[in-house]
Amino acid sequence: MSKKLSKTTKWIIAIAAIVLLALILLMVLKKGKHTEMQINTVRTTMDSIEVTVTATGELQPVYKVDVGTQVSGIVEHIYVDFNSVVKKGQKLAELDRSNLNEQLTQAQTSVSNAKSNLTLAQQQYDRVKSLYDNKAATQESYESAVNSLNLAKNQLKTAQSELSRAQTNLSYATIYSPIDGVIMDKAVEEGQTVASSFSTPTLFTIANDLTQMQVQASVDEADIGEVKAGQPVTFTVDAFPDDVFTGTVKEVRINPTVTANVVTYTVIINAPNPETKLFPGMTANVTIVTKKESGICIPMTALYASLNQDMMKQFEKKGYTFKTMYRNQEEMAQGLKDISKKTIWVKRGDKTYEQVRVAVGLNNGVTTLVTDGLEMGDEVVIGVSEVMAGMPKGMPKDMPQGMPEGKPQKEGSSNPFMPGPPQQKKR
Repeated sequence: MSKKLSKTTKWIIAIAAIVLLALILLMVLKKGKHTEMQINTVRTTMDSIEVTVTATGELQPVYKVDVGTQVSGIVEHIYVDFNSVVKKGQKLAELDRSNLNEQLTQAQTSVSNAKSNLTLAQQQYDRVKSLYDNKAATQESYESAVNSLNLAKNQLKTAQSELSRAQTNLSYATIYSPIDGVIMDKAVEEGQTVASSFSTPTLFTIANDLTQMQVQASVDEADIGEVKAGQPVTFTVDAFPDDVFTGTVKEVRINPTVTANVVTYTVIINAPNPETKLFPGMTANVTIVTKKESGICIPMTALYASLNQDMMKQFEKKGYTFKTMYRNQEEMAQGLKDISKKTIWVKRGDKTYEQVRVAVGLNNGVTTLVTDGLEMGDEVVIGVSEVMAGMPKGMPKDMPQGMPEGKPQKEGSSNPFMPGPPQQKKR
């Protein structure tokens, strides 16, 4: 047992020694490698810059109607189902008419009785009036005849009103579609009792036209000021993640919605749906294009890329030339008063670099529009990187010192004559 353990220990020591030697050799080789600095540039491009606002929303039909009943009863027949296409005036359902027919019969009887009573009252009035005119009837009997006649007339009007109501209620037993559309929801079944005592019960929900939809998007209060009617919109839905749908902002509603102290506003977006792929209730991931401009563009990193004095001295030893705009702090302060412009480095020839003031416009955080100071084909500096000697250009040893991933250089590597990046407002 002891011999086996001793042999294992020897193997461990041998492997550790080999690993240690390999590490030492690697460090020696790496230390012996010579590195050099490389200025990275890109050419200007002609492109479009978009500024967008993102939000989520829910798809809904442009127009939908809840169809109910104004009378109570048992649902006797239903003629449509979910997704049925209906026309205006088409029969949707019928209620049992038994009670309604009985009410109609009673109302008709009441009218008939009221008419008979009115005839008798009229005859009585005519007789009493004739006697009264000939001084053969008292004032009291005449007034009684007048009152009886008026009462009979009122009773007939009441009975006729009840008859009209019974006829109307009977017509309500048949439920028709008020619009052309598609049945979105069916809330009843045959044999079910519906009651309209306090409110009209909804039996069907009909969407007018599913080829035209709307997105009701909730936009954060920080972004709502940028959203205007007429702006173009793109959106996706989870059901079709590879499809991008388009739309247009119809209106911005000023009524706020507050949820857990978060204020949002509803934006209505018109969305064509010619293939009817979009269904009501789907969640839409919305992108609203609030601004769009085209022109000469450069990466945002070019605005923050700098060459400090030590770097320039190293490059000057290799024949590079750097034309700075400012000889001292005073000149720089004077030149930087125009905050609408930025200072960048532009490559002029093989080994010549020049500081240039450019006017910038719209940016999307990655790319910025240049409205003045550059031409198509100009090469702008985006950073400096360290490469191994002998390696092809464009293969940095480390990350660039300019502004990797859109961030400004760390303090200490910037040119004292170059302005720092502006502070961005966080939304």
